[in-house]
Amino acid sequence: MSSSPRPTSAARTATREAGGGGSAMALLVIASCQLMVVLDITIVNIALPDIQRSLDFSTTGLSWVVNAYTLTFGGLLLLGGRAGDILGRRRVFVFGVLLFVLASLLGGLAQDEGQLLAARALQGVGGAIASPTALALISTTFPEGPERNRAFGVFAAVSAGGGAIGLLAGGMLVEWLNWRWVLFVNVPIGLLIAVATPRWIKESERHPGRFDIAGALTSTIGMVLLVYGFIRAAQDGWRDPLTLTSFAAAVVVLAAFVLIERRSRQPITPLHMFADRNRAGTYGIMLCLSAAIFGMFFFLTLFVQNVLDFSPLQAGLAFLPVSVVIAIGAGLASRFLPVHGPKPFMVLGAILAAAGLAWLTLTDVHSTYAGSVLGPMLVFSLGMGMEFVSLTLMALSNVSTEETGAASGLLNAMQQVGGSLGLSILVTTFGTASANEAGKQIPRFLAQATPAERLSFRRTGELPGRWGDEVLTAGVSAAFITAAIFTIVAALIAVVAIQVRPSDLRRLRGGTAPGPG
Repeated sequence: MSSSPRPTSAARTATREAGGGGSAMALLVIASCQLMVVLDITIVNIALPDIQRSLDFSTTGLSWVVNAYTLTFGGLLLLGGRAGDILGRRRVFVFGVLLFVLASLLGGLAQDEGQLLAARALQGVGGAIASPTALALISTTFPEGPERNRAFGVFAAVSAGGGAIGLLAGGMLVEWLNWRWVLFVNVPIGLLIAVATPRWIKESERHPGRFDIAGALTSTIGMVLLVYGFIRAAQDGWRDPLTLTSFAAAVVVLAAFVLIERRSRQPITPLHMFADRNRAGTYGIMLCLSAAIFGMFFFLTLFVQNVLDFSPLQAGLAFLPVSVVIAIGAGLASRFLPVHGPKPFMVLGAILAAAGLAWLTLTDVHSTYAGSVLGPMLVFSLGMGMEFVSLTLMALSNVSTEETGAASGLLNAMQQVGGSLGLSILVTTFGTASANEAGKQIPRFLAQATPAERLSFRRTGELPGRWGDEVLTAGVSAAFITAAIFTIVAALIAVVAIQVRPSDLRRLRGGTAPGPG
């Protein structure tokens, strides 16, 4: 097993010379990049109706505004993480940020759906390069102990809470300007990050080697096929021929990837990282929790906008407490990690998240935001804040410096695949429960509806008013039950798989620990 990552000599010198201010600025640059990449996943969601009207998207085509980004981002994370290890993390980080900026500018200027989808796919490429490299830079910039714990806490809070900030930012930009600004806003932010990076972040040591071309191709194609399968399942069902074909092809290609990596001298994903039970358990927990948090944002957004009749801006403001409480949870965990280790926070965080989701299942058409949504949302967020900082730290613990990028890419890939997998399962659950409830509501509607309402229903197939709200609420509640099961599985994995050793606690306190055997 490799030794724990240490900051490079250049990074240690920079830290000594710049002091706390230099470290704070380096963290601000890294966290700003992660926030830009993460919030882009949700900031566009609020703008989708306006995009559809402006560029004449079909309803099916509109989903690809999100999917085009998800496909390339999820498919290239492993390659992006490894590129930083070989070529130098700061160099690759800046390239990824600038590519993201260019894609955002092109997307904002798009005049038809083809141009916008191409720009969104290019954004995903930039994000897949920048995001895992940003996480790896924390390990090589900040020394082990309280300083790195705090940095991971900030990074984790941004990663988990960025989605809520994206909903708020999207609501403000669409309401006050127009949909193009949800893309244009990345341009000045990204340029500032690119300019500040050479000033505050030293280049990491390069670890010369060759790119594992066969591994890169099979990992990218396999991940794209896998993510596409989940996207297709959410839209067309698990029995759709193209869904099944995509999954079958993904299994074949990813199996080939594993065989190639086992024989490669310089693999893009060192498989020995899975031999560490803590890291393997961490990846499993991240898979489950990402499914839950993606589902929470998706279905709660539907509920507050359709049942509670919130505007896009009101919906964004409704989610603002999520980011605040996630930051509180991450701060608490990072402060007490050196005392208790990450396992208690992994277990407690998952239990809190499960409790919040279980509480959300009690919502109905008579629920209010303050009475039925805010409380469980805060409980869920506190748990997620504790989880994400613990998972991030554990995933990169005991990893050699030259493999930090690969480990970061794997963690990001698990988050993306978990989110896609979870959302497709939850959408299926939602559809089944909604169909069952519609079977109950349609006779009640027909018994009370006016002739005009019946005619409208036959034309659109959509139940109006309170009948439609009942159907949606039943589906959302069922989805939250399934999401709660995901978090319970995460808690069980944490109990069974995670083991905190005395050497782990010494590293968290900043003391020296013997290298693992």
